[in-house]
Amino acid sequence: MNQVIATPSDPTGSVAKVNLLDFDRQGLRDFFTQIGEKPYRAEQVMKWIYHDLEDDFENMTDVGKALRAKLTEVCYIGAPKTLLDKAATDGTHKWLLGMDSGNAIETVYIPEPTRGTLCVSSQIGCALNCSFCSTGAQGFNRNLSTAEIIGQVWVAAKYLGNITHQNRRITNVVMMGMGEPLANFENVVRAMRLMRDDLGFGLAAKRVTLSTAGMVPLIDQLSDAIDVSLAVSLHAANDELRTELVPINKRYPIAELLAACQRWVARKPRTSITFEYTLMKGINDRPEHARQLIKLMRKLPTCKVNLIPFNPFPGTRYERSDSNDIRDFQTQLLNAGVLTMLRRTRGDDIDAACGQLAGQVTDRTRRSADLRKRHDEEALHAI
Repeated sequence: MNQVIATPSDPTGSVAKVNLLDFDRQGLRDFFTQIGEKPYRAEQVMKWIYHDLEDDFENMTDVGKALRAKLTEVCYIGAPKTLLDKAATDGTHKWLLGMDSGNAIETVYIPEPTRGTLCVSSQIGCALNCSFCSTGAQGFNRNLSTAEIIGQVWVAAKYLGNITHQNRRITNVVMMGMGEPLANFENVVRAMRLMRDDLGFGLAAKRVTLSTAGMVPLIDQLSDAIDVSLAVSLHAANDELRTELVPINKRYPIAELLAACQRWVARKPRTSITFEYTLMKGINDRPEHARQLIKLMRKLPTCKVNLIPFNPFPGTRYERSDSNDIRDFQTQLLNAGVLTMLRRTRGDDIDAACGQLAGQVTDRTRRSADLRKRHDEEALHAI
């Protein structure tokens, strides 16, 4: 049963009011029971929220007047507030969405001829500190609530004119924005249930993807909790280099991560895991790195690799691999029988490309301060 809570985005500031975006279908039915209403009323309201993108109870015409009045007293429908929306020259769109205490997150929509993908954040900042990611450099503040996660989809759907089961502007959702989704397990799973639910956004399992840096025990829990697609941020095929790039590898090294992926595939034989591999010049783009990756992928022959050219951000020490090196790396994998795709960089002119999302993070760690100190020291040495 979902806990009844008030979220930071409650516009009234009242601790008594509940944000209905915090509930999946069962949670919403439980809430309606708590307030003395028939559970099926929850499904009426849910359809208004996610199919009609309605946030005013008075406009829910098939809900009785008395119930509308009660709902107005005890709850609200509160998506994050848009602080800024920006479009790229290639059609990519980015929203900066306000949270509490001056924090903000970023959500990105990527249109393509046959699909529209929304990249959703799960945390304010990220605690994992991957060295090549702009989000990691910002530090970490807190997990997002379910309402703040599904609210990103709601805001984008409203802006785009998305109509569930009809005019689908959003055909895919990827949990690849700010944060490590598995570190916010319950809220992320509840939000993904709403993405999948026919009374929510009605997306198929293969169209909702969670990307993780490799929190091994929670990969196993995820496969039991919900039917979605899995992506793994790999970026290196040997432990020494991966620990440098993705520090959580020290806790869950590649062998353990690969075993969890094999268990995932065994439980879901008709699914394929995508391994994300960001190519950085002179770091992980050499022929020997490709050979290491090929050896790894032979243990998961049904899975695929998604190569991502590194997207620079201020203060990074990494560079994007040369175009010829990227093509050679892909060719080496393809020739070895590894299904390999090359992700086209989108939205980099508005800092909306993979690894560039930063938002506004009131850092509760020392990471952003340490980063500023290092930059200042480097600037002094350069004088």
